[in-house]
Amino acid sequence: MTVASSSPPSRLPPGDTERVAPVREARARAHGDGALAALFIAPALLGFLVFLLWPTLRGIYLSFTRFNLLTPAEWVGLDNYDRMIHDPIFWDSLAVTVEYVVINIGVQTVAALAIAVLLQRLTQSALLRGIVLTPYLMSNVVAGLVWLWILDNQLGIGNEIISGLGFDRIPFLADETWAIPTIALINVWRHVGYTALLLFAGLQAIPNDMYEAARVDGASEWRMFWRITMPLLRPVLAVVLIMTVIGSFQVFDTVAVTTAGGPANATNVLQYYIYGSAFGRFQFGYASAMSVALLVVLSAITILQYRLTRAGRSDLG
Repeated sequence: MTVASSSPPSRLPPGDTERVAPVREARARAHGDGALAALFIAPALLGFLVFLLWPTLRGIYLSFTRFNLLTPAEWVGLDNYDRMIHDPIFWDSLAVTVEYVVINIGVQTVAALAIAVLLQRLTQSALLRGIVLTPYLMSNVVAGLVWLWILDNQLGIGNEIISGLGFDRIPFLADETWAIPTIALINVWRHVGYTALLLFAGLQAIPNDMYEAARVDGASEWRMFWRITMPLLRPVLAVVLIMTVIGSFQVFDTVAVTTAGGPANATNVLQYYIYGSAFGRFQFGYASAMSVALLVVLSAITILQYRLTRAGRSDLG
C-alpha cells in the first residue's frame, strides 16, 4: 500500500508576513478609493461628453456642410471657410469684439487688482467682500436691462443726472462711438467683484513676513506692490487673465438685450453674428465655421498668454 506524499503549503516567514500585509491593505484601499473616485467623477464626465465634447465635434463636422435644419447636411468642404475669409461683416464683428475685449479686460483687471489689494491691505471684512461680489450674483440679462434703463437717452436716471449738471445728454447705447465702451463697462461693473475675489485669494497666499521685512527696510506701499505683490501674484493673475479674456470673447447676452448689434452693426460682436447666422438666417454650417474659427483664436490666445505670463510657475519658494 502506497501512501501519497503531500508537500506542506508554503508559508512566508513571520517577518515577511508582517511586511506583505500592509501592502495588501494599501492595494485594497487604493482599489476602493479608485472605484469611489470614478463614481463621483462619472456625472461630470458624462456631462462633459454630452454637453461639451460631442457638440464641439458635431460643430466641427457641420462647419464643412451646408445645413439649415430643414434638409440633411450637405458636404461642401471648405466653402464655409472661404466665405468667412471673404466676409467683411465677419472681420468687422471680429474687430468690434477685439475692441470690447481690450476695454473690458483693461479696465476690469486694473479695477479688480486695486479692489483686491485694498481688501487685503486695509480690511478683510467678510461683509465687505459680500458687497463687492453682489453685482456678480445678478444675471447678465438683468444687468443689461437695468443699465439700459439707467442710461436711456430720454428717461434714464443717468442722463437726468448729466443733464442736471449742465451737460448734454449722452446716447450711451444709441451712438456708434459710445456703444461698445458702454457695454464693456457694464460688464466690468458686473464681473469686477468676482475677479477681485479671485485675486484676493491669490494675495492671501503671499506671506506677511515679506511685507513686514520690507517695512523694516523702509519700503513704501507702492514699492512693496511692485516688488512683492505683483511678482508673487503673477501665476494667479495670469490664470485670471486667461479666464476673463475667454469670457470676454464670448460676450452675447448684454449685447442682445441692450443694442441687438446696433447701431449700424457697431456692437455686432462675433458671438451675436454667429447667433444671427444660425438662428436668424438658418445658416448653421456657416455659423459653425465661424465658431470653429473663434475656437482656434481663443486656443491660440490662451497658449500665448500661458507662455508669456509663465502661469505654471510661481516665484514663491
